[in-house]
Amino acid sequence: MSVIKPAVSYFFLVFLCGFVLGVVRELWMLQWLSQRNAELMEMPVILLVAWLAATYCVVRPSKKRRDSHFLLVGLLALILMLGFELTVVLGLRGLTLSAYIESRDVISGGAYVLSLMLFMLMPWLVHKFSERNTH
Repeated sequence: MSVIKPAVSYFFLVFLCGFVLGVVRELWMLQWLSQRNAELMEMPVILLVAWLAATYCVVRPSKKRRDSHFLLVGLLALILMLGFELTVVLGLRGLTLSAYIESRDVISGGAYVLSLMLFMLMPWLVHKFSERNTH
């Protein structure tokens, strides 16, 4: 099994969830919360979805793979995520990359970068967790 199919599946599930949560945040949550708080509240949900997606799309079908397989899946999924973020999301918002970076809150922006790193590592982390629990 190559890394492409699990990476695309993993990326798609997490991106779809993030897109839906982004719509909910923009249309409803910002009426009661600040942008920062709304973004910070959605990050644990996204990370939970990433854990579940990594479990079902990557680790279960690939249990006998080496660590490098899971790291490559995460890296490819991150490249897809950043590609979509920079084209689809910025396009929908009508922002340039520099305007998007300038508009980011320091705290929620930093948490977002951390969540992207966890997203990239999640297939490997789930693999290590499941490997540890089966031995």
